[in-house]
Amino acid sequence: MSTPATAPSGSGLPLAGLTIVDMTSVVMGPSCTQALGDMGADVIKVEAPQGDTMRGTGPARNRGMGANFLNANRSKRGIVLDLKQPTGLAALLRLLEQADVLVYNVRPQAMQRLGLSWERVRAINPRLIYAGMFGYGQDGEYAALPAYDDLIQAASGMASLFSHGSGEPPRYVPSAVADRITGLSALGVILAAVIERSNSGAGQRVDIPMFETMAAFVLADHMGGRSFEPPLGPAGYARQLSAHRKPYRTLDGYISVLVYSDKHWLGFLRIVGREQDFHADPRFRDIGSRLAHIDALYAEVDEALRSRTTGEWLGVLRAADIPAMPVNDLESLFDDPHLRQTGFFGQAQHPSEGALLDLRCTSRWSRTQPATTRPAPRLGEHTEEVLREMGLDDPSIAVLLAAQAG
Repeated sequence: MSTPATAPSGSGLPLAGLTIVDMTSVVMGPSCTQALGDMGADVIKVEAPQGDTMRGTGPARNRGMGANFLNANRSKRGIVLDLKQPTGLAALLRLLEQADVLVYNVRPQAMQRLGLSWERVRAINPRLIYAGMFGYGQDGEYAALPAYDDLIQAASGMASLFSHGSGEPPRYVPSAVADRITGLSALGVILAAVIERSNSGAGQRVDIPMFETMAAFVLADHMGGRSFEPPLGPAGYARQLSAHRKPYRTLDGYISVLVYSDKHWLGFLRIVGREQDFHADPRFRDIGSRLAHIDALYAEVDEALRSRTTGEWLGVLRAADIPAMPVNDLESLFDDPHLRQTGFFGQAQHPSEGALLDLRCTSRWSRTQPATTRPAPRLGEHTEEVLREMGLDDPSIAVLLAAQAG
């Protein structure tokens, strides 16, 4: 197990010198800003006195430092500001004067109530990128509705995909995919806005709505006949929607196999003693014919794979250059040999939480490799440090902290 490289100041990393004021919580926003921090930005996480709700989720050694929080908030400094107090709001506005990006993931209506509307913030810092991740685009009837990962999986059509061909009820992907995909989309949008500002000199507001982001994500694969006007058929990509597109059972477990191209099908049929069918059965004629009969063909693959063990199948399939992988579960993934060999897991030492298993940045850079720049902050750990950097003196800091303490 390797120990990941760290860059405590962020210097020498691709986003060194970029200041991000992070008003996000839970998963969507923090996953985005953590990536910005890993790339060297100075990410200042602003929390209310009660802290991000994710501090209380997952196993923890100490109160407020749950596993889910630790894994979405590394590479950040943490401050506490009570924005309902005039002194707290004034401090945040002063922080924004010199910031490059403000990232938030509450509804715009909530930002307005806090006194942090785009119009007000732009007047303070015309170069600021004002990036919002929230549920829905603001010119539709859902604009003011709350949004959570489950709701967006349902509304975007993702939950219904499990029903196609199986007859099973809709279900959620057991991962916060809507949050994380929207967070990744926001990462690209924010960096593009920063690049545009380097040319124009002006900041701007950018909205990254979850519903539209996930609707586009789902429909990119499933536009189908609805791509045309008038439609040439229904929406949906038959191969992905087949009830038999799944990990296949073997004699001792499961395996993932993708028999897709002419070469794959010929090789697979040769392995199972049916090579003649590739030329005699019209279903194998070309990719279009196979797609038209995909349920039946995948069912035949399903049946054939039950005859050998997972290890035996991996050997013969890889020898024939047919794509195949084992099916990891949440425990075996930690022992995956490839992840071990690439240094995917590392150990980090947190000043209050002790030894942690860390996931390295997955991209590889030839010069400015992103890395964890600092451990996830304790609640309010850097409040005084950041306030002093803003120019507040000790008496002013004492007044602000006293007001927040009630």
